[in-house]
Amino acid sequence: MEDLQSHRDDRGVPLDEVGVSGLRYPIIVWDRARERQQTVATIQMSVALPHEFKGTHMSRFIEVLEQNRGEVSLHTLPRIVADLRQKLDAEHARIRLEFPYFLERSAPVSGASALMDYHSCFEGRSKANPQGNEEDFVLEVTVPVTSLCPCSKAISDYGAHNQRSALTMRVRSVDLEERSMIWIEELVELGERSASAPVYPLLKRADERHVTMQAYDNPVFVEDMVRNVAVALREDPRVAWFEVHAENQESIHNHAAFARVEWRRD
Repeated sequence: MEDLQSHRDDRGVPLDEVGVSGLRYPIIVWDRARERQQTVATIQMSVALPHEFKGTHMSRFIEVLEQNRGEVSLHTLPRIVADLRQKLDAEHARIRLEFPYFLERSAPVSGASALMDYHSCFEGRSKANPQGNEEDFVLEVTVPVTSLCPCSKAISDYGAHNQRSALTMRVRSVDLEERSMIWIEELVELGERSASAPVYPLLKRADERHVTMQAYDNPVFVEDMVRNVAVALREDPRVAWFEVHAENQESIHNHAAFARVEWRRD
């Protein structure tokens, strides 16, 4: 059968990325306790397309996943991205896996426990290079937290406006060795320490009282949360690069508030 994708294109426009998106697929994630957690990822896969080719071979993206069924994890992602680049004979390739990661969380007073999900992402890249292939991996985690406004607390006779906030951390390690691995749990804990109070999946009345007072005793602006995370990541020798973004869903304003910072180790 005729292969139209392999026909020549004469417009002289190379494409940075072509591929598939919105693909749902089971993956395995190892947690900090070295236990396997099965989840379902929404996947985007892409390669660069040279100017002379009309199209890419979409079926090959799925073939790469199928060849690694049951092996898609943090440890295997760099190899899978390299396989994708080689199978499609591309200069560079990228895979992004977005998935819910579950942790069992206990309430601060009653100890009542339940599972809580954290939006997480693995993103891997592979680029051909005459001096050796370049591999890259970024971990992304979004942590829901509570923030209480310092200004509102300072000017009010009682109470202060507070809201749910989202802290998103994107981190690149200095290398892909296990000793440099940063765990999802670590970023969750860091995000919660940087806010007024954590968010829990299950709270009894005594827990609600504790969390409410904890937030009141630890007021932070959206800028504070980003800076708190940035200071900790900057001091971690495993971190080569990071981007931190925080957004407050303001409870008394008709807008959200956000802050962002990016940093790279020299």
